[in-house]
Formats: sequence, C-alpha cells, structure tokens
Amino acid sequence: MLLNQPLGQLATNIAGATAVFHQFKLDFCCGGQQSLGEAIAKRGIDQQAVLAALAKLQKHAIPETDWRNEPTTKLINHILVRYHQKHREQLPELIRLARRVEVVHGDHEDCPHGLSAHLTDMLQELESHMVKEEQILFPMIRQGLYPYGPISVMQEEHLEHGEALRQLDQLSFEQQLPVGACNTWTALYTRY
Repeated sequence: MLLNQPLGQLATNIAGATAVFHQFKLDFCCGGQQSLGEAIAKRGIDQQAVLAALAKLQKHAIPETDWRNEPTTKLINHILVRYHQKHREQLPELIRLARRVEVVHGDHEDCPHGLSAHLTDMLQELESHMVKEEQILFPMIRQGLYPYGPISVMQEEHLEHGEALRQLDQLSFEQQLPVGACNTWTALYTRY
C-alpha cells in the first residue's frame, strides 16, 4: 500500500511522483524517510487527492531510468547536467525576478519580502556544495572510492538545503500567486 511506503522510495519508483509531492508540499528529499501516510497526516491534506494523483501517474507510467541499477559514472553525469547546470542557469534569473517583484510590489500584502536575499544565500550554499561534489566527491567515486567523510558532509548539506526550501515556501506563501499578479511574479513562482 502506498501510504506505508517512504516518500523517498515513492519518489524514485514512480515517475512524476516528485511533481505530485511538490504540489502537495510533501518533502520527499530530506523528509523522504517518513511514510506517505505520515507526511499527509502532518500536512493535514486530502489523502485521497494525493493517492489519486499517484494512481494516475502509475496508470500512464513510462519507464524511466532506475539510477540504482546504472553505473555511478552515468549517474554523476546526470547529476551534473540535470541539477548542477540547471541550478547555475536558473537561480540567477529567479533572484533577478524576486528582486523585481520586491521593488515593484513591495507594498502588496503578499509580496515575498526577503525572497531575493534568501535565493542569493541558497545559490551561494548550492555553489559551495556543487563544487565540493565536483572537485572532491565525484572524482573519488569515479575511482571506486566511497569516502564516509565527504559523503556524510554532503548528506548534512542536503538536510540543510531541505530547511532552506521550507523557508523559501514560507517567504513566498508557498508560491500562491495573488489575484492579478503581474507576469514577473507569475514567472517567479511558476519556475520553482
């Protein structure tokens, strides 16, 4: 039964589940060890809506790469392109959009005050993290070494990033656009 399975496991086993979890604000990354049922109960959301969204994904599933069965070098290359490169491309633009919204709509009650500064901090933390992966951890893994020290540091930084994402949700009112939001504000929230 899906409710008893950990979020992290569901996120890796059901293609598209991460988008459903994002929609319902369920933390599958750092909070991925909790069961779907526990996460739903903590958030106080409609269990049937989540289950229906996941069932729809399973019905129309297209097989994706199961990274647990792929060579680590292929996984590393995927991480570098899909995540590292995307963060470096997208975060500066999100920061620019957030600054613009804060300046132009600063008097609006739903303005995400402090979001641009928070995104700037997140970018700096992510850049530091990605450099450590690229220059230390990934080269060691490519050599067949799985060093406990660097891996535990990276895991801790992933947990810290999960907290930064929760703060981002608070600052942006969980990316709920106000009525009549301008195109810049809309682009900012829909590009998360």
